[in-house]
Amino acid sequence: MITVMMTRSKLLLAAACVSALTACTSRDFSDLDAFMAEKRARPGGIIEPIPTFKAYEAFAYAATQMRSPFDRPIEVREITQLQAISAVKPDENRPKEFLEQFTFDSLAMVGTLQRGQGDWTLIRDPQGGIHRVSLGNYLGRNHGKIIEMTDTYVAVVEIVSDGTEDGWVERPRTIELSGI
Repeated sequence: MITVMMTRSKLLLAAACVSALTACTSRDFSDLDAFMAEKRARPGGIIEPIPTFKAYEAFAYAATQMRSPFDRPIEVREITQLQAISAVKPDENRPKEFLEQFTFDSLAMVGTLQRGQGDWTLIRDPQGGIHRVSLGNYLGRNHGKIIEMTDTYVAVVEIVSDGTEDGWVERPRTIELSGI
């Protein structure tokens, strides 16, 4: 009995909602018809053509062998003294070593190894690889040759341009042990 009364009350409530919603509707769409007629009466626009794009011009950066603008400039007096002492030139015919593809400042000394008569220094590249180097190995982009190794640093002599055509000078640099 209670379920019959609940069902009837639900039906009565649904009928009341439907009748209330239908009472609010109107068949008068004159405002919408007027708006659409106004929009249709306007003349059609002209669509502009798609703009043409310029072809991409690749840029070849040719200053990789020049002195970095962030390095300290070499003084002219030092250059003339070094040029008077020796005519320094990098050996362009020698095969490049793996660590020469990285900038000098991106390399870090992480330790040393000694086995028998061999002494090595461990250098970390920017990609996280650890490499064994010894005296005479090259590293950095400026023809840097290792001339001295200790437990706390590696001394390197780079050959850099002095700013003149075919002019080169030697520049000493060091890589100190990381964490000291």
